[in-house]
Amino acid sequence: MGNPKAFLTVPRKEAGYRPVHDRIHDFGEVEQTLNTKDRQEQASRCMDCGVPFCHWACPLGNKDPEWNDALYKGEWETAYKILKKTNDFPEFTGRICPALCEKACVLYLSTGEAVTNRENECAIAERAYLEGYVTIEHPERNGKKVAVIGAGPAGLAAANQLNYKGYEVTVFDKNEAAGGLLRYGIPNFKLNKQIIDRRINVMEQEGVKFVYNTPISLDKLAANDFSGDNAAIEGFDAYVVSTGTPEARDLNNVPGRELKGIHLALDLLSQQNRVLAGMEFSKDELVTAKGKKVLVIGGGDTGSDCIGTSHRQGAVSVTQIEIMPKPPVGHNPNTPWPNWPVILKTTSSHEEGCDRRWLLNTNKFIGDEKGNVKAVEVEGVIWEQNPDGGRPIMKLDGKKEIIEADIVFLAMGFIKPTQPEFPANVFIAGDAASGASLVVRAIASGRKVSEQIDEYFNQK
Repeated sequence: MGNPKAFLTVPRKEAGYRPVHDRIHDFGEVEQTLNTKDRQEQASRCMDCGVPFCHWACPLGNKDPEWNDALYKGEWETAYKILKKTNDFPEFTGRICPALCEKACVLYLSTGEAVTNRENECAIAERAYLEGYVTIEHPERNGKKVAVIGAGPAGLAAANQLNYKGYEVTVFDKNEAAGGLLRYGIPNFKLNKQIIDRRINVMEQEGVKFVYNTPISLDKLAANDFSGDNAAIEGFDAYVVSTGTPEARDLNNVPGRELKGIHLALDLLSQQNRVLAGMEFSKDELVTAKGKKVLVIGGGDTGSDCIGTSHRQGAVSVTQIEIMPKPPVGHNPNTPWPNWPVILKTTSSHEEGCDRRWLLNTNKFIGDEKGNVKAVEVEGVIWEQNPDGGRPIMKLDGKKEIIEADIVFLAMGFIKPTQPEFPANVFIAGDAASGASLVVRAIASGRKVSEQIDEYFNQK
């Protein structure tokens, strides 16, 4: 390491967010950047810890100590080359990854102040584009063709790696542009969509083909039926299914679910991103929180994204409820290393204003005479230890109350898809295989599938 004692004298310094009064009026990225000197100084904090748990914790196996050392020394191109070996899209993960590596960092485990790996990663990726370290490669073709169905992070990673291995790759997607939830789920204030377009442009120059507005039937693929829309994927030597988790968890059994003004989270998020891309919607189609009291049901990142989007649309107030207990702040003795630390997470969207509440179950939606939602009845929850082990038992405490709401967003995650039995030349990647997970895990899965396909052909 260039400075093995920097962690003793240099405190953790994050770039931070744009001021609230400034950022809530637009959908520009909220996160700021450090200057070059401060960024390299932050990289110097990466200590020669001997056993880099960050490398172990990262689904991609990123070699953080190596590229942090290169970054500290000002060797930006070397840092990018090291990063590119394990991560196809550091410009994505550098913005939206929860940084499993930082929760495994020895500095985090000992002082609570991890190396700023995620921000460092993003800085390296951006410098690579700025300085021309991102070059166009033209791999020698091996004569095999692969169709990738779904242009989310898993599909993009599989396509990228297969292309480098010499396969002729075509990516099909039902939407009008690539990215999956990167484009249609994550708000622009966290990930500017020009960042996705920039990478897709590189992949296209390197030979990857993209076909949009083309839904593919997986049941037909399983049956080797290439009629109708599936005619587009006939004749390929192998297929990657990377269609994500299209079905969101819902509250269909809750009375009043049919009321107008109750939406799945992606109804808001995907439409808002499309609006920012120039698409127009009628007044009846438009999902907007402008002038409304917003209730978000679900305490995860998707719920947080609904909060930030609601603020930018002009919500009067925002409340978020969660059925689970409020996590402790800073440290949770119930989730010691190497478990993921379940602690209170306050996002940039929460900072913009939100009444956050825990241990509440949704009993029913209450409407007005016109069929619009106007309130939600909730009830307190008690979690009891399961005598048989496993998931705790949920009980209601009888304490009911009414929360006023003109619009409700359901952000409770997604249901793991059930896939048909595919032929041997079909491989499943990302959330389509595992259920909803992290972008970094989807990229890792796509890379793994590319290796499986390569092995499949090499064994034939």
